[in-house]
Amino acid sequence: MINENDDIALLGYSNRLSVRPGEAIEYKLSSKTNLPVQAWLTRSICADPNPDSPGIIEESAEHWFAARTIDAGHQPFHPGSYAVTNSTLTLGRSFRLCAIVFPMLAKETAQTVLSIGNVSLVIDETGAAALRVEGNSYSTNEPLELRSWYQLEALCENGAISVRQSPLNSTTPETVIETDVQHQSNAAGRAVIGARLSQGLYCDHFNGKIEAPEIYNEGKILAAWDFSQDIPTTTVTDTGPLGHHASLINYPTRAMTSSKWDGSEMCWRHAPDHYAAIHFHEDDIYDFNWETNFTFDIPADMPSGVYVMRIKSGDHEDAMPFWVCAPKGKPKAKVCVLIPTFTYTVYGNHARPDFKPSWKDRISAWDAYPHNPAEHPKYGRSTYNFHPDGSGICHASHCRPLFNLRPGYITFGSGKGSGLRHFQADSHLITWLHAKDIDYDVITDQELHDDGVSSIAGYDAVMTTTHPEYHTLETLDALQNYRDNGGNLLYLGGNGFYWRVAIHSENDGIIEIRRAEDGIRAWAAEPGEYYNAFDGAYGGLWRRSGRPPQMLAGVGFTAQGEFNGSYYRRTCHDPKYHWVFDGVDDDIIGDFGLCGGGAAGFELDRHDLRLGSPKDAVILARSEGHGKDFVLVPEEQLTHITNWPGEPLNDLLRADMIYFELPKGGAVFSVGSITFCGSLLENDCDNSVSQILRNVVAHMTK
Repeated sequence: MINENDDIALLGYSNRLSVRPGEAIEYKLSSKTNLPVQAWLTRSICADPNPDSPGIIEESAEHWFAARTIDAGHQPFHPGSYAVTNSTLTLGRSFRLCAIVFPMLAKETAQTVLSIGNVSLVIDETGAAALRVEGNSYSTNEPLELRSWYQLEALCENGAISVRQSPLNSTTPETVIETDVQHQSNAAGRAVIGARLSQGLYCDHFNGKIEAPEIYNEGKILAAWDFSQDIPTTTVTDTGPLGHHASLINYPTRAMTSSKWDGSEMCWRHAPDHYAAIHFHEDDIYDFNWETNFTFDIPADMPSGVYVMRIKSGDHEDAMPFWVCAPKGKPKAKVCVLIPTFTYTVYGNHARPDFKPSWKDRISAWDAYPHNPAEHPKYGRSTYNFHPDGSGICHASHCRPLFNLRPGYITFGSGKGSGLRHFQADSHLITWLHAKDIDYDVITDQELHDDGVSSIAGYDAVMTTTHPEYHTLETLDALQNYRDNGGNLLYLGGNGFYWRVAIHSENDGIIEIRRAEDGIRAWAAEPGEYYNAFDGAYGGLWRRSGRPPQMLAGVGFTAQGEFNGSYYRRTCHDPKYHWVFDGVDDDIIGDFGLCGGGAAGFELDRHDLRLGSPKDAVILARSEGHGKDFVLVPEEQLTHITNWPGEPLNDLLRADMIYFELPKGGAVFSVGSITFCGSLLENDCDNSVSQILRNVVAHMTK
C-alpha cells in the first residue's frame, strides 16, 4: 500500500505531451498544501540550471494563457496490476478456485491469485498456497519454489475445505491439506485476478505469472479465463458459458511464456497456447488516473515551440513541459525539430543505480529540480529499472508525474559540465536556435507515429535532438520516406534509432519495449519473450529487424563510456566540402562543452558500410582521445578478443561526423555523439561546433 504521508506536496502531469493549435491539453494536479494553486505558462528556451550555462530561460506566455488560480486537493494513486470482471459472480457452499502460477517474489504479506468477495486463493505469508474465507486461512504450509510452475486448487465441498498445490514439470510431490470446518458463508462480487478488493481498494497484489484461472460453483463452470486470447488488448476472455470477461488494470505484461512453453516457438502469434500467462506486478502503474483540474485550449495562432505549465502553492512548485506543433500540413518555418517524446517516456522516472545522496549538494547549489526518482520509487520507475520480483519493466507512460522531465533536472550530480540528458540537454539546441535567430517548428514522436511523413512534409530540414533512441516502425518509416524524397535530415545526437518500441492500440500513452537478444541493456528479456504483446512484432534492436541506424542516418551506435566528452578532428579537406567548415580555422573541433566537457562523448556512433552507411558518405571529422572507460557495444563484440567488424578495438571507439546526399535532392548530416549539442553554447555560441551546425543549416535551407 502507498503511504500517502510520503507524497510530494505538489505535483502534476498532463494527459498529452504535444498538441496542435485548436487542440486541448488537460492538467491533473495533486496538492497537500491546503492552499490555492497558481498556474501560469512560459515558453522554454533553456532548461539547464548550471550557473556556467545560460541558466533556466523561460519567456512569459501569458498572451496565450492567462494565469489562473486553481482549487486542487490531494489525489492518491494506486499501483499494482490485476484483472477484474465487469459482472458479479456468486459462490455457494460448494465451489472450486484453481489456477496455474509461477511465483517470483517471496513476501511477508499474502499475494492473491484469485478472489471473489471474502474468498481468496493466495500465496500466504509463508509462501504456501492457501484459501482464505471470512478471515480464516487454510494453508498447505509448504512454500512454493520461486520461478517454478504450480497448479493450485482450493475446493470447498459442502463446507469441507481442501487446498492442493501440484508442481508442474517437477519431481516434487504435491501438497494437499484437507479440513472439515463446515464453511457456511456465500461469497459474491466481481472476480479479481492477481489481487483482492478490500474496503474499496485493490490490495495483496500477486508478483509473477498467472495462467488459466477458473472458478466452479456447485459443480458447474462459473468462469474460465484464457489469457492466450486477445493478447494485444486489455480484455481477458472468459471461455465459460456465462461470459464473465475481465479488464486488465495497470497493464500487466502479456505475451508471457506459460507452463506449456517448451522453446519450440518463440513468437506468441504462432503458438498462443504457449503464451497463456500474464505477468502481474505489485508496482505496475502507468496512469495515475487523477481527475482533471483545468484544461488549456491551444489558441489557433499560438507559435510552435517548447512550453512549460508552471504551478505553485505556498512554497511548493512543479513544472510540466509540453510541445506545441505547427498546424498539420502548414509549416511555419523551414526547420523542424523532432522532439523524442517516446524516448523521454521510456526513460521516465529512471532511478539510476549510481545515484548518490552527495549529488544533492549540486542540486541545492544550483537551485535545480529537487526530486529524484531514486528517492521516490513509489511514483513508478522507468523501463531502465526492475520490478520488485526482479523482472525488467517493459511498459512506460507519461500519464504520471515524471521527475526527470522537468526544467532544471540533473541526471548526473557529479563530473564535468551540467550533467544533463534528454529534455534538459535537448534545450541546448533550442537555446542555440534562438541565439542564432533560426525560426523553427517542433514535432514530436507522437505526431510522427500517428501521421507519418505528412507530419514533416514541407520542411526544408528536420533535425533531431541529442538522443532519439526509441522508435516505432511508423516513426522510422516516416523519417526514411522524408529523407528519400528530398528532405534534409540532421541527426544531432548519438545512440539514435536503436530500440524498437510499440504503442498500445487502445491507449497511445503506453509504450512497450522488449530488451531482446543484445545491445546495451538495463535488463534482459526472458527467453521466448522477445515479441511485443502490443503489435506482435519482434522486439529489441532495430538492427535485429534489419534496420540498423546506419541505414537511415549513416552512423550507428558503436561505443559507450562514462558521462564525459572528447573532441573531433577534421578529416575532410576536400574543397567540395569547405562550406561545412567555413569560419572554422582549427582541425580540433569541440574540445569543450556543457555535457561532459566535449562534443564527442558518452555514447558514440560510427560509419559502417556493412550496416548500411552509404558508400558516398563523406566523413567530415572523427573523434579521438576517448578514455579507458569507453567500451564497444555488445552487438559488436563477439568474444573477448574478436569483434563483428573485425577491426582493432580502439579504432571502433569513435564518433563519425558525416554528410551525404541522396538521389532526390535530400541530404543527411550526422554527428554521432550525444554530447554534441552541449558544445553549441560555448563562448556565447561563437565556437567551432556552433559554426559548423550554422553552416549546415544554412546550406540545407537555402
